[in-house]
Amino acid sequence: MADKTFHIAMYPWFALGHITPFVHMANKLAERGHKISFFLPAKTLSKVEAFNLHQHLITFVPITVPHVDGLPVGAETTNDVPFPLHPRLMTAMDLTEPDIEASLRELKPQFVFFDFTCWLPALTRKLGIKSVFYCITSSGTIGYLLSPARKILERGLTGADLLEPPEGFPSSSIKLHAHEARALAAVTTMEYGSGISFVERHLKSFSECDAIGFKTCKEIEGPYCEYIGRQFEKSVLYAGPVVPEPPKLALEEQWEKLLSKFKAKTLIFCALGSECVLKKDQFQELVLGLELTGLPFLAALKPPMGAKTMESALPEGFEKRVKGRGSVHVGWVPQQLILNHPSVGCFVTHCGSGSLAEAMVNDCQLVLLPHVGDQIINARLMVRDLRIGVEVEKSEEDGVFTKDDVHKAVKSAMDDESELGKETRANHAKWKGFLLAPGLENSYINDFVMKLNALV
Repeated sequence: MADKTFHIAMYPWFALGHITPFVHMANKLAERGHKISFFLPAKTLSKVEAFNLHQHLITFVPITVPHVDGLPVGAETTNDVPFPLHPRLMTAMDLTEPDIEASLRELKPQFVFFDFTCWLPALTRKLGIKSVFYCITSSGTIGYLLSPARKILERGLTGADLLEPPEGFPSSSIKLHAHEARALAAVTTMEYGSGISFVERHLKSFSECDAIGFKTCKEIEGPYCEYIGRQFEKSVLYAGPVVPEPPKLALEEQWEKLLSKFKAKTLIFCALGSECVLKKDQFQELVLGLELTGLPFLAALKPPMGAKTMESALPEGFEKRVKGRGSVHVGWVPQQLILNHPSVGCFVTHCGSGSLAEAMVNDCQLVLLPHVGDQIINARLMVRDLRIGVEVEKSEEDGVFTKDDVHKAVKSAMDDESELGKETRANHAKWKGFLLAPGLENSYINDFVMKLNALV
């Protein structure tokens, strides 16, 4: 039975932060001979083709995204629209159901891996296909926010509710600040496409799927995963770390030239993901905080709210003061390759799950600056459960941080004499060694496939 191969379809939420980890998982499964049909928006194909390491087994199936009023023409992923328009993009994805059904009837896979499309389990059941909710969000986040124990559909959800964990939640150091709890309650209960709320969408997906898969290890998130399995009465499949293959490409000359000017482990690399847009005052506090460190830095950021250009957003005199030492870059950067560069000593991250996965298998110190959603709970898990990062302090009530808060966090992480720096460095090295241990990933993926086998 171990030699049996499957045909698996994948349909992740239209966000690169979801599509990319699904592609990484597709590669791990294709490595073992499984065939993958991967549905994704047509124009996004060019952004992920290079990550397909098994082109004879992984086929990208381009989907035409229907236009929905209020969306810019041609918008396909969350990268194309601001956060308030994400629900309309979700509506567009929901409208692809007839096309997905037609494709599944033709392809006849044994499984469909999905996340936000809560209508897929009912569709696959009708077609005799098994559905797996493949969750790239941390199980701590799912368990804390969306546990059925909270009875959100009956009672609603307030910020005050989220200051305490749900009933039966594993003993944990997850603690939310008042401003975070308010923001997370609002997002959890907001309308999220096709007239249903974010929480309804997820509860339906978890309740109706055939199994739940998590991109994690028992050793890291086991108690949270088991809690979710009990809450939804579902089998939980651990995919393991799903560490992306090291890029075979070398850094382009412009990046190599820039990074190689600095001594080993001295450069701060700051990247807050493809969707984070800060308010102008917070953007300026962040870059001024990087300047205050006195260390070289590369910040990959979007211009802040209301700024048409990066130049107009930077503090007065900033570029002149940091010339030759620091730079702020707009647009895509080869993050995985940069993190692997010997000069990088610190990574200031928004705590997206993909960025944390890449960071954990590199040597740089972690400074955590979560912005929205699951990033907040990811940060707590890293700082308080695993103890491998330093979080930037923020005001309790409004979440505002200062340049001094940024400077203090980076200094704590990078200072060789700092007790906190020593502790996080040692823990990071321990977890990196665990995640890259020979045989660990193979063991997890093989077990994952055996559990799939048991479902058919």
